[in-house]
Amino acid sequence: MNFSLKALRLLIIVSLILFLYMNYWLNLELFQNRQFPSEGIIFEVEKGMSVNQISNLLAKKKIIVHPLSIQLLYYLYYFPLPLKAGEYKIEAGESLKSVLIKMINGRVLLHQVTIPEGLTAKEIVTMLSFLNLNEMTLIEAIKNPQLIADLDPEAQDLEGYLFPETYYFPKGISPTEVVKVMTNEFRKNFPETWQAEAKRKGFTLREIVILASLIEKETGLPEERPLVSAVFHNRLKKGLKLDCDPTIIYALQKAGINKKELFEKDLKFPSPYNTYLYAGLPPGPICNPGREALKAALFPAQVDYLYFVSKGNGRHHFSVSYSEHLKAISLYRKRANQQSGRRVKK
Repeated sequence: MNFSLKALRLLIIVSLILFLYMNYWLNLELFQNRQFPSEGIIFEVEKGMSVNQISNLLAKKKIIVHPLSIQLLYYLYYFPLPLKAGEYKIEAGESLKSVLIKMINGRVLLHQVTIPEGLTAKEIVTMLSFLNLNEMTLIEAIKNPQLIADLDPEAQDLEGYLFPETYYFPKGISPTEVVKVMTNEFRKNFPETWQAEAKRKGFTLREIVILASLIEKETGLPEERPLVSAVFHNRLKKGLKLDCDPTIIYALQKAGINKKELFEKDLKFPSPYNTYLYAGLPPGPICNPGREALKAALFPAQVDYLYFVSKGNGRHHFSVSYSEHLKAISLYRKRANQQSGRRVKK
């Protein structure tokens, strides 16, 4: 009887020591900071992965020493909370607890992407390719105008409304969510006061966006945007064709022809976007303009300019009369155009 009591007591003591040691080890595993490379370690949890598969992945990435450690920690402290799929980055010095909480909360790695002003929807698709999006699905999402139908009932797609900005997207984000974020950003940057101002001036929001896209493509200089806008507004009032080169470039791109410089023959390219052939605005935006171009389209400079020509240094010369415009062409471009065979903009 005494032997049995002693054996039981010994078993209890050994079990307690093992429990305390296991608890100490688990807490050490859970809270200790780990020495990862200074640039951190990136790993991806795929959809449908079990805890065992995730722990094996972490061991393979040398984030943990043995898969059993994270399995025990998870089932003791966090079960049944699910570990969410996604791409994660473990920073130098992070604890295993931090790793687990990241996966439980879905704090996935966000990738910065800056969409510059003036890109077309097609160019934006190319820029977002690193996110491993389904390109065809993204194109289809851009072709669906429902996200801005309340603002622009005539829109055939989201061209013009994919707002240029710096975004932070996780890999695996749905194309629908991407375009939703970008169109929401457009809404923030074209407030209701601007919408009311457009209406007051006799323009639809769509017309202002189209104008802004032309302005965005014609100049990248902040001080010139209101002047270019004034030229287009003045020409529209007088019923003059806009003669905007970027509209032809866009028309050619839609036809699968990529050109940065135009020749005389290109002015006759048959397209409703060709503002050398047709008066008024083209049927849709030719790029995705930024806030300053939108502002310039809505608030043009109060000047009488009807023409502008490139000086060849990124700036433009603005003219009121056609005779003055011809002199500017002769001064800035005629000699260069004769030597290169490029056309003179009229």
